[in-house]
Amino acid sequence: MVRNENQTTPDSPVDQGVRADIREPNKIGASTPYDFEARNLTAYGGLLPVATMLENLGFQQLVEEALTIKRQTRVMPVYRFILGMVLACYVGFSRLNQLRYLAREPMLTGILRVAQLPPQCTFWRFLASLHLGVASQLLKVQWRMRERVWAAANVALDEVTVDTDTTVHTLFGNQMGGRKGYNPKNKGKKSYQPILSFIAETREYAAGSLRNGDRPDGREIAEHLAAVAKGLPARVKAVYARADSGFYCWQAVEAYEERKWRFIMVARKTARLIAQLQAAKWKRSPLTDADEQCEFLYQPEGWCKACRFLALRYEKPPESKDSEKPEQYQLFATPEYTYRVFVTNLEGHLDALVWFYNQRAAAENLIKEANNDAGLTAHPSNRWMMNANWFQIAMLAYNLNCWLQLFNREQSIAVEAMKHTTLVTSRLRFLFVAARIWRHAGRVGVSYSDHYQEKGAFQQLMDRLRKVVRGPDGFAPVLPVPLRA
Repeated sequence: MVRNENQTTPDSPVDQGVRADIREPNKIGASTPYDFEARNLTAYGGLLPVATMLENLGFQQLVEEALTIKRQTRVMPVYRFILGMVLACYVGFSRLNQLRYLAREPMLTGILRVAQLPPQCTFWRFLASLHLGVASQLLKVQWRMRERVWAAANVALDEVTVDTDTTVHTLFGNQMGGRKGYNPKNKGKKSYQPILSFIAETREYAAGSLRNGDRPDGREIAEHLAAVAKGLPARVKAVYARADSGFYCWQAVEAYEERKWRFIMVARKTARLIAQLQAAKWKRSPLTDADEQCEFLYQPEGWCKACRFLALRYEKPPESKDSEKPEQYQLFATPEYTYRVFVTNLEGHLDALVWFYNQRAAAENLIKEANNDAGLTAHPSNRWMMNANWFQIAMLAYNLNCWLQLFNREQSIAVEAMKHTTLVTSRLRFLFVAARIWRHAGRVGVSYSDHYQEKGAFQQLMDRLRKVVRGPDGFAPVLPVPLRA
């Protein structure tokens, strides 16, 4: 058969793939109509992983077993009151009067199983009714939650580093316990000085408490370190501790050595210590930022034995030798030199130990995150009991972020390479997610946008959290590769 190309129509080619529809951009302007008829829309779709983690780890059971509250509540059970305030801090509303903005938030009310949150006065009266022992009970709840999180997230750390520090909360009213003490930014004003300890590897809040504005004494420091020891998981066998000069006392050294912890701590300026430094044999320090270094055994007054002291000294520029400068918190000066002194029971070279202590600066960033983002400084009342209980509620909200990161980590990563995502960044990436809550045939679900950039990480986190199951021997790990140093 002869075909004439001019008279024969060629067959059209078959499509080899599905062509995507090119959508026109949404044109939104001043004349765009709007209404308020949409239902069950939420801006906090990221609360679903939080609720999943708390439910599968048995958080409600821990709260109901630990808290000894005899008050009979009507609107919600005690557990839901605690959970509501914790989630409000986690979302970013750290003031009780700000809870009215979440009164009809469908995600939060769905987690709390209520149609609408009670007013501010109801939360305030509930918080005021709690006795002072609730603060320590909430801290114990966090200890038991840490055990379960480490088991389920396969955190296998045998050695941890504990960083202890204090912070200053300036008070602008007549709060109970306010004292005029160390307050460099607002000198002469009353303040609180809470004491906190963090686990450096996981950035978790280990233990702490609200304190008055006075400097902590040896007894308080020893009691705090005892609480930190109780809050560490049972699998931890070795602890390294770091602290600044505010904890320089024999009671702290005794508490460290009683538990066989290895510690390094900044020494405080005394006349005897300065005389010891001036009589020491100094040598060049090429591996540190100081000019010279030395180490010696020294027994401060009131101590039961001599300890190893490490010292660095920095030569002052000629023009500043006669100038008077205020004493710093960790560095203290003499007419010709500025000294930096540590006391430790660690073995090793001086430069390596100084480098190890310098990593403690990360704890100050964690305290700043707790103060500004978790609502630690938002003291709700002038009553001491309310503020002390709120302290643990805010730190529980801070720990929620750390626990979610342990579940959301990469499996092959080591603890040294694991980066910390602050609470502000976590809110932007995983919490402030627009979603719609639907109900059909007795089932309730949550629908997210297909444009969500972090849907891969979100899906991975939800898959891991839903696999958390408690067996006869505890919680089985949902990640096959353990987190080790």
